[in-house]
Order: sequence, then structure tokens, then C-alpha cells
Amino acid sequence: MSAWTTIIIDDEQLARTRLRRLLAKYDDLKIVAEAENGLEGLALIHQHRPQLIFLDIEMPVLSGFEMLAKLEIEVKVIFTTAYNQYAIRAFEEDSIDYLLKPIELLRLDKTIAKLRASHFKPQSLALQELIETLRPKNHSKTISVKIGDRILLVKVSELTHIAAEDKYVFLHANDQKRYLVDLTLSALEKKLEENFIRVNRAVLINPEHILEIRKGFNGAFVFILDNAEGTKITSTRSYAETIKTRFEL
Repeated sequence: MSAWTTIIIDDEQLARTRLRRLLAKYDDLKIVAEAENGLEGLALIHQHRPQLIFLDIEMPVLSGFEMLAKLEIEVKVIFTTAYNQYAIRAFEEDSIDYLLKPIELLRLDKTIAKLRASHFKPQSLALQELIETLRPKNHSKTISVKIGDRILLVKVSELTHIAAEDKYVFLHANDQKRYLVDLTLSALEKKLEENFIRVNRAVLINPEHILEIRKGFNGAFVFILDNAEGTKITSTRSYAETIKTRFEL
């Protein structure tokens, strides 16, 4: 088998030098470039199209996770990181591996053996899910609403709920105003996952504006909001477990 073309991406010069020295013993690895941040690494990956990268996580300019999110080329990833071990245990059962710094030769031997046995499998779903889990959350504080030639920034904290009506999605504020937005309900759910909870196919609720929760029929819940209208929203059974977990019911 031909050598694995490899790029080392790490913001620490000493770490890159040490890793290059450790990798020199493996005849089937060929280091073609080094990068000191994710942005530089991204450019080198697209230039050299390597089969393997050794990637640090915490780097300036563009972190390892941010770089992977922008990557358009399939490549094997082995993390070289000082990240807490609990956060990367999910890698242990996958063909993608990790190395905790300082890297030990015996541990590296196991990683290379795992690499050789992987047969160029693509990045797994487990890796992508872990990346999303560890990626810093986007805590959106406002939502942009276009009104004619103006753009209004509506505060997320002032929204009681967001509802889909036919083909349209509306933001409902606690002052009884509502705003039409271009985003889908699913897109808003992802954007506001830290602030809102979906209770049925058409409605997201801001827990900060829930005045009361009542049990409904067939495992449903009725949410009464603290706006002037005392809006009542009924959940559906498919969201019951999520609701119970979120509100410890």
C-alpha cells in the first residue's frame, strides 16, 4: 500500500516537531505539510489533498472543529489534543482516533495500527455528532426581521413563542406584537435550541414565558404563557418525552 499523505496541524511548534519525529518511524506515513492554525490547515488540505491529518483542537484563527466544519475533502482525522478525556471517549470505538498530549510512543503505535486497519473509511457520523456536541453553542440574542427597507432586531428574551401558520413563520412577542420571518421553524429551532423548546410540529416555546403547565389528554401538556392574552399551547404526544426531560415532569 502506498504511504498515507499526511498534514500536521497544531499551533505549537514544539508539538509539531515532536510529532514529526515520532512519526518518522512509520514508513507508510508521508508528511507533506505542517500548519500552525486551522485556516492555514484548511488551505494546505485543499492544496495537497492528504489522506490523513493530525489535528489540534484549540488553535487561534480557526479551531480544529471550525476547520472541520469548513472542510470539503474527505480525510482521516487523528486528534492531538490536551482536551479532557471525557469529551473524546466517543472516539475510542471509532476508526478515527485521538492522542492526548504529551503523546506517548506506545499510544501512537496503537493509533497507527488502528489507522492501518481502517481501509480509508469515510468520517463517521459519530465524529460529526461529537464535533457538533463540542462546538461552542451560538447563543443568539436577537433575530433579524425585515420590514420594508428596515431590519429590526427582535430580542429573543422578549419572545413568548414562535409559530408556523400555513407556509409562514411568526415571532410572537410578550407585548402582543408578532413578526413575520423568512426562516423555517426547523432552522429557528436549531438556532435557538438553548432558549426554546419544541412542543408540537408548529410551535416553539420560550420556557422563560411559561406561566403554568397542565396535563392534557393522551399524554399531552397544555402550556399557559405569561403574555397579556394568556396564550394556551397544547403539545403533541411525540414531544412528550422531550418535554418531561426538559421540565423534569
